[in-house]
Amino acid sequence: MSNLTKTTHDHEEIRKWAEQRGGKPTHVKGTGGTHDPGILRIDFPGYTGEGKLEPISWDEFFEKFDAQGLALIYQEKTANGERSNFNKIVSRETEDEAREKSSKSSTSSAHHAKAASAKK
Repeated sequence: MSNLTKTTHDHEEIRKWAEQRGGKPTHVKGTGGTHDPGILRIDFPGYTGEGKLEPISWDEFFEKFDAQGLALIYQEKTANGERSNFNKIVSRETEDEAREKSSKSSTSSAHHAKAASAKK
């Protein structure tokens, strides 16, 4: 089950995950302003961001990341067990909703399993 996604807003966890894969902090060119880096992305070597993304420092990345209340959804490994670069930057509200949904789903699954077991 190592292909499950994880969600975090911990700077060290994000930086470590990205750097292990050659990822660098970037922003989408043409977004933001003088003191606003705009839309954040993590760019990986050989992927489609070439020409559209501009490198920024981790400090700039995390300043905007925290100011906007963002979180990173990421995956360690693919279903085949290979290292995954899958990631998505979302609002922390989305992170909280996903946790609640996951919690309700596992509670509901446990309830249904108990009910099915009790019928036997």
